[in-house]
Amino acid sequence: MKSFPFYGQLWRMRYIQRWGLMKNSRPENLSEHTLDTAIIAHCLGVLRNTRFGGSVDLGQLVLYALYHDAPEVLTGDLPTPVKYHDPALSSAYKQLEELSAARLLSQLPADLQPAFAPYLLGQGQQEVLALCKAADKLSALCKCIEEQKSGSSEFESARRAQLQALRQMDLPEVDLFCELFLPGYYLSLDDLQEL
Repeated sequence: MKSFPFYGQLWRMRYIQRWGLMKNSRPENLSEHTLDTAIIAHCLGVLRNTRFGGSVDLGQLVLYALYHDAPEVLTGDLPTPVKYHDPALSSAYKQLEELSAARLLSQLPADLQPAFAPYLLGQGQQEVLALCKAADKLSALCKCIEEQKSGSSEFESARRAQLQALRQMDLPEVDLFCELFLPGYYLSLDDLQEL
């Protein structure tokens, strides 16, 4: 029976370091970011459904979040300032991401590919994709907060950029998440225990 390397590839997400151009007090890998993004995406979906009358499929949302950066196991993480510096480079990298997603998908048995394709190829309801993108930005914002708490000023510009991008999304769930939960990211362990 033929074997397939799909999960062996995904397992390597732990070796893909994020924020490669920045001096990190603590490195973050793609697996960690993916988990944070999925947890935050779930929360955003719950907020939309509970507080804003939405009907987001939470399972779909979390699955998109789990696979949103999976092609980076083949490409690595290209830092944002590099990725978006030039429109031609951005377009070329987008194409590379699409090719990588298709290659990753091909590493599954053919009969399983349709179940994974929407998540790997980013084909889904706009509402779900927007919430996943917001969760991705919130995860990056939380990393910036963590670095600032460690005394690093290296991430201040990135923090401001994430906040600006989140505001431009104009999603009430994001605003509510920031109001209800973001202050907790600034607390020490002792402060968290006292609440």
